[in-house]
Amino acid sequence: MADSWRTYGETGIRASWRTYRMVAGMWIRSTMAYRSSFALTLVTSFCVTFFDFVVILLMFGQVRGLGGFSFAEVALLYGTAGTSFGIADLTMGSLQRMGKRVRDGTLDTFLMRPAPLLAQVAADKFALRRFGRVAQGLMVLVWGLYLLHVEWTPLKAVLLPVTVVCGAVIFGAVMVLGASTLFWIQDAAEVTNSFTYGGNTLLQYPPTIFAQDLVRGVVYVVPLAFVSWLPALYVLGRPMPAGVPEWAAFTSPLVAAVCCGAAGLAWRAGIRSYRSTGS
Repeated sequence: MADSWRTYGETGIRASWRTYRMVAGMWIRSTMAYRSSFALTLVTSFCVTFFDFVVILLMFGQVRGLGGFSFAEVALLYGTAGTSFGIADLTMGSLQRMGKRVRDGTLDTFLMRPAPLLAQVAADKFALRRFGRVAQGLMVLVWGLYLLHVEWTPLKAVLLPVTVVCGAVIFGAVMVLGASTLFWIQDAAEVTNSFTYGGNTLLQYPPTIFAQDLVRGVVYVVPLAFVSWLPALYVLGRPMPAGVPEWAAFTSPLVAAVCCGAAGLAWRAGIRSYRSTGS
């Protein structure tokens, strides 16, 4: 029985990846047919997201620290959160359209195809221009690491890239969870954005400037703190917030796996409840 479930899971993953790759590839080829337009939108996306960091630059033009954190330390927080969210937005950002698809019945088109639904919806209208957000986050992350004077150990060196990848998985799982709720509440896309875009903005600043109840919420309720705060605090050698033990900085892979499991269950429940538009 265990072997059969394992085989079924592996087959499903391969089918989903193949579907996602084919649909996203189609949209990428369509985008690259107009290279000048793509280059312009990519630069625009980079510049628009960079304005978020300009706010921090202007802030540190007036103060030496923010919540006890230096500019380089805030840049590290910003870079890890921004890169993780950028990857999730690039790969899963199309899920924001789920509410519209449920309302107008266009989701039925995807259901008729013999391919995994989530992979189809996530890859549909794949926007390569969103890579500008990833590039901007990486640039700030590298800049922050250059300015920092961290006592690097092999553990810290491995923790940082693992944090970025797991953070992208956590953000992606939150996007799937949010898209799943749209099967029941079609107009709740902005609620989902408050946890994704809003969570990304929250994690770009030190936890010390926020109320402890809010910090506990992003640790124990919606575990966005594992995207950036907890691993970054360990790398910086700073104490953990809200009474969190130090070893929690290494649990991002476990949190990502739990979030993916919860997102998968919610997605299946949403599909089972879907009854089309009735027209």
